[in-house]
Amino acid sequence: MSGKDFEPLLAFLKRTPAVRNEMSFGVKDNLWWVKFSIETADPLSWNVVQELGHVLNYLSTEEPLPSLFYPVSPPPYLNGGPQVFLSWVIENTNKNFTPMLTAEWLEARLPDPVDDRNQWEIT
Repeated sequence: MSGKDFEPLLAFLKRTPAVRNEMSFGVKDNLWWVKFSIETADPLSWNVVQELGHVLNYLSTEEPLPSLFYPVSPPPYLNGGPQVFLSWVIENTNKNFTPMLTAEWLEARLPDPVDDRNQWEIT
């Protein structure tokens, strides 16, 4: 798997409100991951976390996607608060669930268009 395989997912995430543009990605044991930060001061930050968590972790209880979305952090007492050191990871649990497929699932289920902040308003 090359960096080009990640381009659709990275581009989609970069259009998502509150998601910072700095991202990293990799592959280990034929499974991939993407790591990024969410701007905690953005009013839509928790909406983004909720939507990503829903689609990637809990879209269907009977047939869940082969993906995980979760927070990661170095020790806060050594580094600082979530504004700087809290990151989020998307990883897959099945090598056939590619970053491109992940981007397609997110694009089909997150607010449309994803970069329209008004679409993220929950009434």
